Amino acid sequence: MAVLNKEVDIVRGDVIYDDGMHKFIWLGWEEHEEEGLVQVNQYLIENKGIGVILDPGGIHVFPRVVANVSRYLDLEKIQHLFFSHQDPDVSSGVALWLSVTPAKVYISEWWVRFLPHYGIFDVSRVVKLQDKGGRIQLPSGDFLEIIPAHFLHSIANFNVYDSRSKTLFTGDIGAAIFSKGQRYTYVEDFDNHLKLMEGFHKRYLASNTVIKKYLNRISRLDIQIIAPQHGAIIYKKEHIERFFSWLGNLRCGVDISDELYG
Repeated sequence: MAVLNKEVDIVRGDVIYDDGMHKFIWLGWEEHEEEGLVQVNQYLIENKGIGVILDPGGIHVFPRVVANVSRYLDLEKIQHLFFSHQDPDVSSGVALWLSVTPAKVYISEWWVRFLPHYGIFDVSRVVKLQDKGGRIQLPSGDFLEIIPAHFLHSIANFNVYDSRSKTLFTGDIGAAIFSKGQRYTYVEDFDNHLKLMEGFHKRYLASNTVIKKYLNRISRLDIQIIAPQHGAIIYKKEHIERFFSWLGNLRCGVDISDELYG
């Protein structure tokens, strides 16, 4: 069941869902906000003693994320590292993670050739995701569904749906950019939050055409929590419905290219 804690320790993170055998955990933020550094979220899924980390993050956040993961699991229990796309705030710590865990790396086949630039030359632990997605199978029999979200924003991009917690990890979809000193973990005022999301989505997402394809793809899912890579977690049903409705009508990327080129 969802166990949202409104008195969140932002450095240590929070357990979003816990049914006794399965947890979905937000892994917190840096204590001090730094100018010019985009804030990022990392998540740990613990399923019967096995760990999956979603978008582990860059080198900068590695010490804090390792410390928080270790509060729940030994690093040797981390068997899967999922990367939604190739950006450095998502993936630049991949060599560090491979050095401290036995995990496999899940990333689009389109980005594997870029991994040497992050120090990865041996791809024997890399699972190349095909465009149509797939699943991360867990020893318990549970699995995580990998869902295509291409061009939103990366050209080869994926979400993860956890059917047990009914949480959709959306990567950059649902991202919000906070002003310094104004960050919060959970969305309570959606109208205000929408203002923090709009600029990012209009510039970083490719077009309304691909948004509609994405929304059609996820329409069959029972989504009770949206967990983005940037910004705050959306957990109220009415906010989730409003977010997807807003997204479906958003003009972005090439739709507004005339405004950008003048």
